[in-house]
Amino acid sequence: MKKLWLLLGLLVGLFFLIPLVAFTSSSVSKEDTGYQVIPDEAIRLRILANSDSDSDQEIKHKVRDEINEVVTEWVKDIDDIHEARKLIQSRISELETVVDEALIEEEENVGYTVEYGENISFPAKLYGNYLYPAGEYEAILVTLGEGSGSNWWCVLFPPLCFLDFFNGTSVAAEGEEHEVEEEEETEVKFFLFEWLGWS
Repeated sequence: MKKLWLLLGLLVGLFFLIPLVAFTSSSVSKEDTGYQVIPDEAIRLRILANSDSDSDQEIKHKVRDEINEVVTEWVKDIDDIHEARKLIQSRISELETVVDEALIEEEENVGYTVEYGENISFPAKLYGNYLYPAGEYEAILVTLGEGSGSNWWCVLFPPLCFLDFFNGTSVAAEGEEHEVEEEEETEVKFFLFEWLGWS
């Protein structure tokens, strides 16, 4: 009987505690989640690898590092999207040189294109708990060779490439199969039930 009264007391306590936890959780802002939302006015970088082979993916990362380093230096003291846009547009030929030199350094003889526009297509990407929707965005697009390999992208302005978006989960396009790993079943036991001998 004593255990039953104790159980009843715990249930009443939980009854008052659950709404408090729910209120606290709902009051947490997006800034507190650790995931930064991309601003409406942003300039992205998307790089399409020639293929998914290890060597082509390594080249994609090499090009990524070189372009990110150059553009980050360009815009480090800029806080106006129009100024950043004008600067990048005027220096596309310099980015082509960056890509060219990266490919020469890797001894890779593959064609490429570098373009800048407001309607570059991006796939949906799940980063942590935040879904970056598919759509057309303002971006620099670098296509290496056939451009049929996995892509990598980040936000160049404001500088958010450090967020490592490419480690997010690609969301399968409509009609595509999407493999999901099944989680192992976990047996859950409630200590109160065991304590009361109800398990």
